[in-house]
Amino acid sequence: MISSPIAVDIASLPPAGAASASPPRVADILARVPALAAEIAKGAARRDQTRELPFEAFRLIREAGIGTLRIPAALGGPGGTVENYIDVIARLAAADSNVAHSLRSHFNFTETLALDPEGGKARRYLDEVLAGKLFAGAHTELGTARPGDVTTRLTSTPAGWRLNGRKWYATGTAFADYATFSAKNDADEVVSVLIPVGRAGIAVLDDWDGMGQRLTASGGVLLDDVEVFEDEISARALDGRIGRHTSTLRQLHLAASAAGAVRAVLNEGIAYVRDHARPAAHSPAASAREDHFIQELVGEIAAASFAVDALVAESARALDRSAAAFAAGDEAVLDAALVESALTTSRTQIVASRLALRAAEQIFDLGGASTTSSKYNFDRHWRNIRTVFSHNPLLHKARVVGDYYLNGTTTHLREGKVF
Repeated sequence: MISSPIAVDIASLPPAGAASASPPRVADILARVPALAAEIAKGAARRDQTRELPFEAFRLIREAGIGTLRIPAALGGPGGTVENYIDVIARLAAADSNVAHSLRSHFNFTETLALDPEGGKARRYLDEVLAGKLFAGAHTELGTARPGDVTTRLTSTPAGWRLNGRKWYATGTAFADYATFSAKNDADEVVSVLIPVGRAGIAVLDDWDGMGQRLTASGGVLLDDVEVFEDEISARALDGRIGRHTSTLRQLHLAASAAGAVRAVLNEGIAYVRDHARPAAHSPAASAREDHFIQELVGEIAAASFAVDALVAESARALDRSAAAFAAGDEAVLDAALVESALTTSRTQIVASRLALRAAEQIFDLGGASTTSSKYNFDRHWRNIRTVFSHNPLLHKARVVGDYYLNGTTTHLREGKVF
């Protein structure tokens, strides 16, 4: 049963670690990931059943410096590639896809710092990222006529700016130090507000009632007369070059979260067969692991996991190419790279969704009715994968890809929303 909405105690979050005297190395961060993932995996199935938000996982993520990965070496960061970062997300997702998914807004933010090192946000928040601080936020609202409509207000008062409204899909905000919220100002312009999550008037609610990704804190945020300073306000644009790139990055982050869930299906399926499964009544095999049909099923799940990982990695390389094109300074090359990365990630999501969901179903064929026991909680993988791929309509993505191949249409591939 879903618990009643409760405000998350942000003050109880652990402090970020101190910034390192020397830039962290990519190799060092990547070397920490296996042990980090193993620790996060402990109790993941139980947390899903008891709705225990994984705050400890984010303390460990801060300590490991995971959130610094995309900050360039020239800015004091490790200079990791998109492929490095996406691989880390998939590894964390194999431990708990909730944790991996919850970092989506953070890496969206750090990507803007990496691509706009002279921007105001980079100058102001770079040290915070390098110190281990995490960023999240929410823009969507419930009850509006269309997705993306904003009713949250940023109002000028004699005492300064004040923010009022209620946001939804605040994924990761409960675990973050800073959050970005969209609002309309007095001129009815949509702006972004970046503020500390612990500021008075902000209440992060644990009221996400989705069947999957239950522990991402993806529900609501109440903003009640929150004080906002002038330098915390910026223009919001989706269709700029950086906005287009980060939009594709956000889509790939979702696919990587699902890829990790498929790895978990494979790993947990193998463990179940070895430790618990029995051969079917009519099987000539002496054990489940020797049963040819079970071997075939495990082989199919392994192949699906391999294929999803390969698709995600290819999309990450496409995004690395578009990120590199920013530095080249050729607008035509950059535009072509952005279209290609959006197209590649869309194709990845379309195919990966089918492979991932099928694999999450097949785990239940490894041992009959016993696999449905709540003590294993294998169904969380299907629920999580289905929820991840429900974020944006895949039918729309397939239509847009088809329109591109048939007619060369790139309208939606350039809009910076869900491609």
